[in-house]
Amino acid sequence: MTAIEQVTVDAVAHRLSEPFEISLGVRESARNLIVTVQTESGIHGYGEGSPLPPVTGETQPAAVAIAKSAAEIVEGREVRNYRGLVSDVRNAFPGAVSGTFAVETAILDAYCREQEIPLAELFGGMPETVETDLTIPIVPPEEAALQAEEAADAGFDHLKIKAGNDVATDIERIVAVHDTVPDAVLKIDANQGWSPKETKQFATEVDTRGIDLALIEQPVDKDDLSGLAYTRNHVDVPVAADESVFSPADALAVVRSDAADILNVKLGKSGALGAMAIASVAEAANLDVMIGCMLESAVGIHTSAHVVAGLGGFSYVDLDGNLLLDQGVAETAFDPEIHPVGPGHGVTPDR
Repeated sequence: MTAIEQVTVDAVAHRLSEPFEISLGVRESARNLIVTVQTESGIHGYGEGSPLPPVTGETQPAAVAIAKSAAEIVEGREVRNYRGLVSDVRNAFPGAVSGTFAVETAILDAYCREQEIPLAELFGGMPETVETDLTIPIVPPEEAALQAEEAADAGFDHLKIKAGNDVATDIERIVAVHDTVPDAVLKIDANQGWSPKETKQFATEVDTRGIDLALIEQPVDKDDLSGLAYTRNHVDVPVAADESVFSPADALAVVRSDAADILNVKLGKSGALGAMAIASVAEAANLDVMIGCMLESAVGIHTSAHVVAGLGGFSYVDLDGNLLLDQGVAETAFDPEIHPVGPGHGVTPDR
């Protein structure tokens, strides 16, 4: 096994196929970063971060700067000491989740490529096909119906619908999707846009329309665990905590507050090793686990797919970030199946 010889960081931008609106704002591009770790033996590992300021609190320049600073911590050290390297980087830059995630992934990818094993094996399993849902942003009901129909035609039978603005309009969007694809499994993601009472109003009205929902994700402010717990106790739909959970400690706080039925793990928040710890908290608390993503390209998405395949036990998979990009770093088919391969996460960025 060899030491890390060099770490390079590149800022990249990907246009989205269409503007993507959620309750926290509108995105027209993904302003990401790619980190490359080169070992003394000439192996390259790749990682990606996708900072989303309203969620992660970072801009692209800030994330790039963090990743470049992290290079000073890991260069010259053995890549096989990946746990220690990741711990040192994250402790040095607490809260800088996008830059540290990119560095962490590149280290894990380099280690696995050195060992000639798939990343999934690092998490206890082997690469297996992972099926994702597709997200419909905040758009008028008629446009949501069209997007749902296109998704169904492409084989997606699980859809996640963004909400969290006006409750009445949100309801009409969900009704339009359900009427168009009545057999699809529907998840709702409000991205902190509602109050607990608005969430209850939404769930009650949707139920009277005869629509069954798989879950409602992060309906209230991320810091309002009591409001999230109120919501969980007053709606019949399972409630998922997303922005409330960045770390294993956050997951434990949600569990202690009885605030959710589901924990949404995103590697872009916790990193891969942190995701494993959060999944363990959920298992111990008998909660379901969901995995989500930011606006990552194939590098980040396939990393998450390897974690899903390796750990197992994910009840909900929302890994469609690369499908929303006009062009990413690798060719991507528009279908629900992700096929992770090795060694490492199996993706070499075409830049």
